[in-house]
Amino acid sequence: MNVDFIKGIIPPIVTPIGEDEKVDEKALRDHIDFMIDGGIDGILAFGSNGEFYMQEEDEMKDVLKIIVDQTAKRVPIYMGVGAVRTSKCVRIANMGLENGADGVSVLQPMFIKPTADELYTHFETIAKSVSGAPMLLYNNPGRTGYGISQDIVERLCHTYDNVVGMKDSSGDITQTMEFVRRNRDVGFRVLCGKDTLIYSGLCVGAVGAVCCTANFLPQIVSEIYHKYIDGDIQGSMEAQFKLNPIRLQMDASSFPVATKDYGNLLGRKLGEPYLPSKCSPNGQMEKLREQLVKAGYLD
Repeated sequence: MNVDFIKGIIPPIVTPIGEDEKVDEKALRDHIDFMIDGGIDGILAFGSNGEFYMQEEDEMKDVLKIIVDQTAKRVPIYMGVGAVRTSKCVRIANMGLENGADGVSVLQPMFIKPTADELYTHFETIAKSVSGAPMLLYNNPGRTGYGISQDIVERLCHTYDNVVGMKDSSGDITQTMEFVRRNRDVGFRVLCGKDTLIYSGLCVGAVGAVCCTANFLPQIVSEIYHKYIDGDIQGSMEAQFKLNPIRLQMDASSFPVATKDYGNLLGRKLGEPYLPSKCSPNGQMEKLREQLVKAGYLD
């Protein structure tokens, strides 16, 4: 199975919506072109910043068709899968592949806290159902309340040829390094899931990053990766240092609204989040603006 395409900067694309919470197709198409022109290397549909947990399956299918059409194979597309019920994950994963996604990314179930055996069976069942396609694991303990263990990852990728990589959003660089070290014999590809640790992740063997900031600052985020790959280590680190204050200010907003807030401040017309989430309050919005001004992106 060819997995060479799994690399680089992959934004979890936001879902622009109007006042009626209907997808703004024009804004979505414009946003795809903006990010690709900015140097991204892939698109994750229905990640956390895409507000997948707010969308029904028919809405997902319609949005994915737009993403696939507008992307026109310029970069690979990953189908985000984050349902709690295993059978629903199987259904969504296969729907994504049937409608043009190049692979799937599967988050561990939220709300419940499965045993190691239950979690393994969850991923195993999905992997078997998409056996002809690349499957990434998505480790996000901050949102689910628990992590995917090193043992589960190692067992899965050494048993199923299509479990080819993962996004690690633990924020623990030792964890990221161990996911790389323990599974490099099968070519397992690890993507960093923290925007502030892209450079650090690359230094310990990650092949790229899934990062929300590439929605609104694709060029500087892409520089971190591409300068590193080109051997400009200092330039990569400086790009990371420029990004970090912008990303860190997002933590004062309700998750994940600051991605759209930053984009709107930069004229991207990404709309508001799905209710009950709301745009950042005025005080926080001003602090977001201040970071863009300090970095030279706004006057």
